[in-house]
Amino acid sequence: MTRFLARLIFAALGLALAAYLLPGVSYNGLFDLLIAALLLGVMNAILRPVLFVLTLPLTIVTLGLFLLVLNAAMIGLVAWMLPGFTVDGFWPGIMAAIITGLASWIGGVVIGDAKR
Repeated sequence: MTRFLARLIFAALGLALAAYLLPGVSYNGLFDLLIAALLLGVMNAILRPVLFVLTLPLTIVTLGLFLLVLNAAMIGLVAWMLPGFTVDGFWPGIMAAIITGLASWIGGVVIGDAKR
């Protein structure tokens, strides 16, 4: 449970950093930010693997760059579902996906692997 909460906080920090740096990404408050991070985690756990398999040929052709579009789509879906979190357009979504992905990666390095 502690690892889950830590990952949730790192995802929320990534979304907050994206909202701070990018003019097309915004949230209304801390509660909306945490709900957005939670929804993003659920979407990445349930929907993203299915979409990854369906778009695998396109991902291979683009040498993995389509994964950025897939991550941006997950963030856009969260913004569509949650009125307090907005992403205005494709490029802010791509940049938010990069920033959030980097923050989550750093969080994974800091938290460590549970199997070790």
